[in-house]
Amino acid sequence: MAFTSAPLMMRIMASSISSARRAGVIIRDIMKTGELGIVDKGKDDPQTEADRTAQQCIVASLTKLFPSVKIIGEEGACELNVAKELIVTELDTEFLKNKCPDEWSNVPAEDLVIWVDPLDGTSEYTQGFVDHVTVLIGIAVKNAAVGGVIHQPYYKNSSTGELGRTIWGLRGLGIGGFTPKDAPSDKFIVTTTRSHSNATVQCALDAMQPTEVLRVGGAGYKVLQLLEGKAHAYVFASAGCKKWDTCAPEAVLEAAGGTLTDMLGQHYVYHKDVEFPNRLGVLATSRTESHTKLVERIPHNVREAMQSK
Repeated sequence: MAFTSAPLMMRIMASSISSARRAGVIIRDIMKTGELGIVDKGKDDPQTEADRTAQQCIVASLTKLFPSVKIIGEEGACELNVAKELIVTELDTEFLKNKCPDEWSNVPAEDLVIWVDPLDGTSEYTQGFVDHVTVLIGIAVKNAAVGGVIHQPYYKNSSTGELGRTIWGLRGLGIGGFTPKDAPSDKFIVTTTRSHSNATVQCALDAMQPTEVLRVGGAGYKVLQLLEGKAHAYVFASAGCKKWDTCAPEAVLEAAGGTLTDMLGQHYVYHKDVEFPNRLGVLATSRTESHTKLVERIPHNVREAMQSK
């Protein structure tokens, strides 16, 4: 569609929705070839051809439309002179039917940072746990995560059989793509890492006294457990996540009434010069839980361990 007169924030959100969907198609298409092109970036940190190509699609598309906005992708600097079929110029028309919240109606480009994780859950992708895979595009204004898109390439629509679901959230507007659900009130279910546990992570989990623990991959998929009513909290007392893992999930979850912070209850900052690692872990709660009460449950030794990293 032609460029609209909608505020910059709304155009970026609408473009991010379209770009995330296209990235989902790329991820599925590369999986079908069986040639994943795996490169080991470090301990338990693989990168695939799907990561690289999906990031090229998202970053090149957003850069073409918003050249003055800072974009930071997990896979580092990428080639912007990409094949024409990777460039997404369409803006999601359904999203643009929404009215922009007043607080974002005049945000200048220099206050914005877009954080891109083109394929969150790469380890799970390479191991066949494709339900855990998400595409994450987060939008920060100055320090705060305020807008986000979470796309699930392998989510199957039960009525049409089509693959792919896109959920968006914008603080002050709410969320779209599905309706949040609340987890069972007679249980306390915690979601956490599938493959990066250690003694500190386990100690924090034990302190929560959960009735059930879900071990799944990817920050995006863990936050979806809260939004879908499958878990009450997401607890990860480790420095394994980065800003591109949490910007979009934080924005979407908080737009739905939940909260995402570090393990000490402090919000991460997302300005363009911030360090990438989330050194103080992740604690997230659904809209039905008291975030403050869970922060108070974190044992002193866990707090000390996190702050000494």
